[in-house]
Amino acid sequence: MMFSNHFYPLLLLERKMSADNQWSADEEEGQLSRLIRKSRDSPFVPVGIAGFMTVVSYGLYKLKYRKDQKMSIHLIHMRVAAQGFVVGAVTLGVLYSMYKDYIRPRFFSVSKK
Repeated sequence: MMFSNHFYPLLLLERKMSADNQWSADEEEGQLSRLIRKSRDSPFVPVGIAGFMTVVSYGLYKLKYRKDQKMSIHLIHMRVAAQGFVVGAVTLGVLYSMYKDYIRPRFFSVSKK
């Protein structure tokens, strides 16, 4: 580990204080299960991640065939495309959430008799 000797005893002290055998579900949850849970809560998160990775992969592939284009310009275009995809996915997620919470219950609610 790359901790300096100054902070390492503090980290050990903090770890000892929190180890009271009372574990919550959040502390034992791994990163993959956390990603799966969050993707169920908001399904456009994995779409944004996949789109970002696709744009970056394509941009790195095209880096070889950029001809006369400067490297900085190519990287700026790649970053803008990846950020645009993520912002689009977040926007779609917000619109879907608004539809699910406000529009669908108002217009498609079943009246109780």
